Amino acid sequence: MPLEATLIIFDNSEYMRNGDYQPTRFDAQADAVTTIFQTKVDSNPENTVGVMTMAGKGPEVLVTHSKDIGQILQAIHTTRDRIGGEPDIQTALSVAQLALKHRQNKNLRQRIVLFVGSPLAGPAADEKSMVRLAKKLKKNNVAVDVVAFGDGVEEGERSVLRQFVENASSGDNCHLVSVPPGPHLLSDMIISSPILAGDRGIPEEAMADVGAGAGAGTGSFEFGVDPALDPELAMALRMSMEEEEARQAAAAQAAGPAAATASTPATASAATTAAPASAPAEPADEEEAALLQQALAMSEGHDVEMADDAGGDEEMSEEEAIARAIEMSMRGEQGQGEGAKK
Repeated sequence: MPLEATLIIFDNSEYMRNGDYQPTRFDAQADAVTTIFQTKVDSNPENTVGVMTMAGKGPEVLVTHSKDIGQILQAIHTTRDRIGGEPDIQTALSVAQLALKHRQNKNLRQRIVLFVGSPLAGPAADEKSMVRLAKKLKKNNVAVDVVAFGDGVEEGERSVLRQFVENASSGDNCHLVSVPPGPHLLSDMIISSPILAGDRGIPEEAMADVGAGAGAGTGSFEFGVDPALDPELAMALRMSMEEEEARQAAAAQAAGPAAATASTPATASAATTAAPASAPAEPADEEEAALLQQALAMSEGHDVEMADDAGGDEEMSEEEAIARAIEMSMRGEQGQGEGAKK
């Protein structure tokens, strides 16, 4: 886990009274500040966090290098009564750098978390001036994370804050997170961003690209659930999806042989239907026809003469059939009498 001294710059300008973030921009930012503090302190017992403001009468450091959540909450409560004015971003960054420079534990790396919820104005809107300050911070080994929300969200690739972060970054140790208004909480978007990835022991590659897709809420996450916030629910949803895919695959595989079996009787029926249609066609060779008829008769368990008699019986009337039966019966009795005489 990183060993860091962090200083959070709180935006307490007049724009923090807006209610586009629940319940207000100030309260959403206060919740995010406490989340950052708790995550930093929990990741390493040596870590310290400080808080300062950048609007009102001017930038002011309220807490320096603290491990007590009570001091952070007291600073937030004090800041609530000092909402107003315009933010002085460049001065606040310079003051934060000096505060970090005088940290007691020199082994702690330096980091600034800057909240920007108001439109850039004055020197902060000057790209060249901001790039110059970024290079100065980089030279002094100060990493900077910027959280842009509300009026601080800039459109387009060529934004001042993006240029500032890119020039202050050394080995991708600086991040810009833009969080437009939406149903999401500001603190949730920050904790699932690369800003706190190292403190939570999660590779940055596995974190959601909040800066690019924060406006979509949870739509950028698989199943609409952030695995960083609720890994058990995300895992359960993923397993459920895999089981459903396996079930569908098994059903499709079982349907294959069934379809083949269903098609086989249909083919046999078609062949049976086609066979009688071709039966009336007489073979060209009479001898071949006679052999075929004999074979058919033998397969039915009758000899050829019986088959012929049967064919004749089909053409007789009912009276003729009765007479024929009486005659055959009389012939049978006479044959039996002659056999007895012999």
